[in-house]
Amino acid sequence: MVTDTEKIYWLCWSKIKGLGAVSLKKIYEHFGSLEKAWTVSSQELIEIDGIGKRLCNIIQLEKQKIDPEKVFLKHLEKNPNFWNPHEKEYPQLLLEIPSYPSILYYQGTVNLSENQGITPLIGIVGTRKPTEHGRRWTYNIAKTLAENGFVVVSGLAEGIDTVAHRGCLDGGGRTIAVLGNGLDRVYPTSNRQLMTEILKKGLIITEYEYGSQPERGNFPARNRIVAGMCRAVLVMEAPEKSGALITARYANEFNRDIYTLPDTPDNPQARGCLRLIHNGAEVIITEEELLSSLGVIPKLDQQQLSLFPMVSPSIPEKTKEEPSLSSTFRLVYDSIEVNPTAFDVIINKTQLNGGEVSGILLQLELDGLIKQLPGMMYQKN
Repeated sequence: MVTDTEKIYWLCWSKIKGLGAVSLKKIYEHFGSLEKAWTVSSQELIEIDGIGKRLCNIIQLEKQKIDPEKVFLKHLEKNPNFWNPHEKEYPQLLLEIPSYPSILYYQGTVNLSENQGITPLIGIVGTRKPTEHGRRWTYNIAKTLAENGFVVVSGLAEGIDTVAHRGCLDGGGRTIAVLGNGLDRVYPTSNRQLMTEILKKGLIITEYEYGSQPERGNFPARNRIVAGMCRAVLVMEAPEKSGALITARYANEFNRDIYTLPDTPDNPQARGCLRLIHNGAEVIITEEELLSSLGVIPKLDQQQLSLFPMVSPSIPEKTKEEPSLSSTFRLVYDSIEVNPTAFDVIINKTQLNGGEVSGILLQLELDGLIKQLPGMMYQKN
């Protein structure tokens, strides 16, 4: 069991800019305690694979700015409820993904059977501008899942997410909303009442601390948490450039099952779903068949292999001219060198947190600007 002191140091290590989830995991495993790791010499840190001299220097400089006890007490004023990966309450399925959040904040009612993987969690995602077809099917499926003991996980966004949360609540079930901002902010503001209802009957979680704004790069990062928490992800309606396809991409990488709702190619809001079907996703035909399929999903473990080929959403052809990017996206894009660049090197260069970098990289890949190589390496197209 993680001590209160260890919890303090998980928080402090998570605040070191340039240190990604992969490196932090290596540090913990090498020393067996982040409290112990806080006091080690540079020579001992450099012994860890992937912790080079430059990153080591950054770590030592950042640590000098942090008083663990003061940081922890100040943090508790606005962020009293959070888990780290080595507490039993931390969602166990998230530990199977390479970029699990080092800190996860929550509000609402915690159900440990969900966190321990006993109660099945199903992700439902899709476009912010669904058709009536997409809304109707999403509501009915979410309601049916709730009535049959499943917990629906989504992102509290407009459109499909909102309908999924609503259908689950109307079915008398629990739903979990994963935010791309701090717990003190409602985004979109139109979902303020829905968020209040979820807090009473379910759970709201985020990796972003109090006061964090809903930045564009946060949402692809948020999507990896949705995929990581769930045993399966349902993509209800999604155009070919869609955050829902990022969630599906994550789900496939994490060996989760993917289901999608078919529709006519004439509906641009459904073409991403058709692409997923083309690449091997399961088709939702009836609610009964979906329930039957979900009922036999096996327990996951880190050695389990995917039963079908990688589901990769169509990547548009790259733009020949220099891409127009926001400052944060430009920072990540420019950090990728001519040769393949490692995930943690990108974090080190950009000084952004791992979740944000992960989300931006997937969006850049979906836009056809970069590609991911084995071993969490990235290269420009």
